[in-house]
Amino acid sequence: MKFITSLCVALLFLSYGNMKAQDLSVYKKKVFVKNGDKMPYRIVFPKDYNPKEKYPLLFVLHGSGERGDDNESQLVHGSDLFLKEEVRNNHRAIVVFPQCAAGSSWAKVDVKGDIPNRKFVFYEDSEPTKDMLLLEGLIKDIRKTYRIDKNRIYVGGLSMGGMGTFELVRRNPKLFAAAFPICGGANPKISKKLSNLDWWVFHGEADNVVPEKLSATMVKAMQDIGINVKYSVYPEVGHNSWDNAFSEPELLTWLFSKSR
Repeated sequence: MKFITSLCVALLFLSYGNMKAQDLSVYKKKVFVKNGDKMPYRIVFPKDYNPKEKYPLLFVLHGSGERGDDNESQLVHGSDLFLKEEVRNNHRAIVVFPQCAAGSSWAKVDVKGDIPNRKFVFYEDSEPTKDMLLLEGLIKDIRKTYRIDKNRIYVGGLSMGGMGTFELVRRNPKLFAAAFPICGGANPKISKKLSNLDWWVFHGEADNVVPEKLSATMVKAMQDIGINVKYSVYPEVGHNSWDNAFSEPELLTWLFSKSR
């Protein structure tokens, strides 16, 4: 009986794993190519997608641990949210998960020291990384390929992707309607370039990988010049505050309600 029970449990987990893999296959695999450089990405379309209809567009930027070229790892965090039935029914949008190359980053950030005493150096006006240029090319390509509501384009990201969210908006201040950086950070001096959209910033108070003060400093700088920014800090939560952020019941309602 014990063997049968164990077998049933194993089969249950195997079935769940297969279902999960099948779910993620809804995200179509594609590769953007520019001047010989490649950026893998996954894209999911609304149910009953109509190519003649205009849709909101969302980009989700992963963290440093999901870099590479397998076109899979970038789906580890957050992708399941956009496969939920209620989300697909209530928020009909095109969602894109691009993948940054190993050894590269979304934004130029210098990190000195080791956890938990790392120091981050953010730049006010640095040259874009190769993957930032590829990302911007990908955005233009998707806007050209599909019918996109130009007033409802969004970006969010976690950790390195949270930093990339600030950087992408800094470089394209009139493109986005709203943004949600999670456990990220940036140079407060860029705040003046972040004022054309609404923000929701997230961080874990106990984060020893990317300290919470990096988000707090950005939020204060943004609030000081009148930017509409919400800030959610999770007590006793470490670096994985993306779990809390993606579980916020109002996140997508808030996000997709924003328009330029």
